Amino acid sequence: MPASLHVIEEVCQKYACSKAVQTDDTLVAVLDPELPHTRTGRIWTYVGDPEHPYTVYDYTANRSRAGPDEFLKGFRGYLPADAYSGYDEIYKDAERGVTEVACWARGALWARRKFFEAQSSDLMRSTVVLAYVHLLYEVEHEARDQSCKAEERQARSKPILADLKAYLERERPKVLPKSPEGQAISYTLSNWEALVRYAEDGDLKIDNNGAERSLRGVAVGRKNWMFFGSDHGGRTAAVLTSLVATCQRHRMDPFAYLRDVFQRISAHPKNRLEELLPDNWLAARPAATS
Repeated sequence: MPASLHVIEEVCQKYACSKAVQTDDTLVAVLDPELPHTRTGRIWTYVGDPEHPYTVYDYTANRSRAGPDEFLKGFRGYLPADAYSGYDEIYKDAERGVTEVACWARGALWARRKFFEAQSSDLMRSTVVLAYVHLLYEVEHEARDQSCKAEERQARSKPILADLKAYLERERPKVLPKSPEGQAISYTLSNWEALVRYAEDGDLKIDNNGAERSLRGVAVGRKNWMFFGSDHGGRTAAVLTSLVATCQRHRMDPFAYLRDVFQRISAHPKNRLEELLPDNWLAARPAATS
């Protein structure tokens, strides 16, 4: 990584102070000189909470759990994520202080998607569960639009969650365990503690959509740039994307920011790199907003 990009380390330190960090990942193609074709690498996103508005990306050559395990060292708090098994060891290590928050929205293993896929085999039960989930999202939308207090949101969500759990437990013996509906019910109940955790804290979200949205630029971009030239190129792209995305969260012009930083960073004192972080740079140049 070029020395001029080490400022990203300071970004990571600030994001690590977040109470909750949403994470997700997506695949990218990478050139490999030893292969006649590209191989698959990964871009991971880590989205800080509103009090720490940083979006940080990391690149790994594969989807090994070593990637998030290393990147999340030092982080203590809630980790809203999908059901990727690579996070399990992080949750199990009590000394790390990372708490799982499961997602109710989309994704290969996420709760609502499971029941959506099961509609073709058990329309009635799937529709009932999806209706419960719709009620939970109505609470979230109204709480956001009306700026409801966390206690009000929790008071409305918890009875719905309790009714949903009772329904799932009542219906589980009536379906085949390996049927789509049976698997959806088993998955939801086995992850129940993590799925309802968002209702315990008003700062937590019902889903992981913030992380998913942060990867849209990567998904669109790879249709244009097609692949990374190397693992080194992937890591550099992750750093630059982190800075651009964080600028966007602060409503800054990324081009103006990067142009100024690249012009000054070679002569900037190493022990004052935090001054070049997007929010600190913005505070010193309030007219730089886009």
